[in-house]
Amino acid sequence: MTVPPLWPPGDTRPDCAFFLDIDGTLLDFADDPAGVRVDAALRALLARLLQVSAGAVALISGRSLSDLDALFAPTVFPAAGQHGAERRRADGTLRRDLARADQLRPAARRLAGFAAREPGVFLEDKGLSLAIHFRRRPELCAAVASEVRGTAAALGAAWALQQGRLVFEIKPADQDKGMAIAEFMAEPPFAGRVAVFVGDDHTDERGFAVVNRLGGLSLKVGAEETAARWRLPDASAVRSWLAACADRLARPRPEGSGP
Repeated sequence: MTVPPLWPPGDTRPDCAFFLDIDGTLLDFADDPAGVRVDAALRALLARLLQVSAGAVALISGRSLSDLDALFAPTVFPAAGQHGAERRRADGTLRRDLARADQLRPAARRLAGFAAREPGVFLEDKGLSLAIHFRRRPELCAAVASEVRGTAAALGAAWALQQGRLVFEIKPADQDKGMAIAEFMAEPPFAGRVAVFVGDDHTDERGFAVVNRLGGLSLKVGAEETAARWRLPDASAVRSWLAACADRLARPRPEGSGP
């Protein structure tokens, strides 16, 4: 992997399907994910992009679908939550394996106990995945990793450990953001379009790989090494870029110019 070049100024193709990570991509990181708020300007921008792209915008996040809906209300987007463990198609139908939630309860109790013993560390129980955040205690990375690794191992091969920015997560081993994007790309209104995925950390790398394989456009937020082919510097640049994309899609197309 390498550090990709900055996305050059210029128009984007009009037949794109947009897949967007949230934290660190559309929004700056916060110590507590529950304290994040989406401003009216971002809500309006994404609603406009959804309209001018004929519905080809999906949120691809580690957050739960219920959390995404609360953040971006009143617009309801196609979305993959909990790294693909739950997914809402463009037609509104849901895929969510509730039976797996029961399997996580012993792990949730163990990690809740660990977090209670370590001030500044907290557990986010999303139902089909668990996240231990230690943004306020980065010096505990090794201890948190050891605890989560042991917890994941006790669950068995059906569950996987995943590292993000100052967070470790346990999620279904057979689901990830790349698989969610591939599923969307087989369905309307995404099918037949050019896949675009914008993300910022380790959890987005499989999404970049899938989009690259599909001949799409992968953009990494930040300057770390990545499989993405282009990058943008920060969340503010992502918003500006998406606004330019929406303007491009809203312009009338010359007759006979194609999709």
